[in-house]
Amino acid sequence: MKRIVIIGANSAGMSAAIAARKLDTKAQIILISDEKYLPYSRCGLPYVISEEIPNFEDLILFPPSYYEMMKFDLRTEVTVESVNPIEKTLHLETETGKKETIEYDKLLLATGASQIIPSIKDADKPGVFKLHGINDGEEIKKVMQKAKTAIVIGAGYIGLEIAHALNRKKIRTTLIEQNSQILSKMLDTDMADIILKRLEKRNVNVITGKTVEKILGENQATGVTASKKEYKADLIILATGVKPRVELAMKAGIKLGSTGGIKVNPRMETAIRDIYAAGDCVESSNMITGQPTLSQLGTTAERQGKVAGINLAGSYSTFIGILDSTVSTLFDLEVGSTGFTESYAQQIGFKTISGIIRSKTRAEYYPGGKRITVKIVAEPDMDRIIGGQIIGGEEVTQRLNLISIAIQNRICVSTLSKADTCYAPSVCSPWEPVVLAAELATKKIASARLNL
Repeated sequence: MKRIVIIGANSAGMSAAIAARKLDTKAQIILISDEKYLPYSRCGLPYVISEEIPNFEDLILFPPSYYEMMKFDLRTEVTVESVNPIEKTLHLETETGKKETIEYDKLLLATGASQIIPSIKDADKPGVFKLHGINDGEEIKKVMQKAKTAIVIGAGYIGLEIAHALNRKKIRTTLIEQNSQILSKMLDTDMADIILKRLEKRNVNVITGKTVEKILGENQATGVTASKKEYKADLIILATGVKPRVELAMKAGIKLGSTGGIKVNPRMETAIRDIYAAGDCVESSNMITGQPTLSQLGTTAERQGKVAGINLAGSYSTFIGILDSTVSTLFDLEVGSTGFTESYAQQIGFKTISGIIRSKTRAEYYPGGKRITVKIVAEPDMDRIIGGQIIGGEEVTQRLNLISIAIQNRICVSTLSKADTCYAPSVCSPWEPVVLAAELATKKIASARLNL
């Protein structure tokens, strides 16, 4: 009987286990997690803090009976100390200190990512929290019961989702970001400014272009120093990003890529036979450039895990790469992006032309329509779409998916500008905003060529 061992039991690990089981009903599949909880969705943590989701237990993906039905051997609170690729063994230690050695035929590393702790003096002081697991979320919720003020360090999606949660609980929040704008990896400044105005409207204090140097307080955090200015708070949360957990892979002699993630081929195989890797610990390939990149998203982990699981079971599948398509709900706005921002594209040497359209999600005369802003980023020489950003009150996700599919299939921006789209006053405008943005970009490209 084939033994498949999966280290890590969240998005990538579970996706792999399910895919493998569908193809091989007899294989022994062992899932190993160093957490005490059943596999759960990390993406939902901020929404439990905001109480939009009632309990952390609601994030748990499947009940215990599911693992029995699927014949998965799930082992929680178990740490893998080392992997021996020559003998094809793992050395484990349980929470109680019991040690065990098990063999594998096929192994998947789905070890995820760990929080980046910035070089801030006294960042480990009591009263400073991160949000990477249920334990972190439970600690934050306890402190929030008495907190009146908070500081969130980092203004990416997680930082803004946490700020959103704190704001809903009437906690006065200051958001500090060392870059010159919020959401710098997802949005260009012109789009980020829409979110900035919403934050200001909700009385969130946003400070950009400043680096936090120190945590204040004697035995308990009472605030921070940023660019030599002090800011006081009852609660401080680090939202400073994550990095691949590759320590186990390195000890086993598995090669890393230039980004610091585990290097894999399109089948999610590492350089060592019968060892695969997937999820946040892995280096991916960008669909536009083909260059290595890190994509630490749940969607990427799910897709990579499925590919890995199919191959673990002895079938064949490949992972085609990433565009880092992301979406979130922030302060009653849906915000998302796919592909490159215009500023990043220019940094890596692309010429760009963009089209921005501000429209409504329903016919102008129909009640309930909400504002939506769409930005298409195009590369003019080849008339190709390389990015898209959308902010609106509703209906953002599927429009972003449309742009993502257009990029993946190398659809020309001029072709997208002629797309045949639906219309009904109650659900959309007769002029689809994505098509209008593509049309504007097409006109700019034509004008630029005339002026050559």
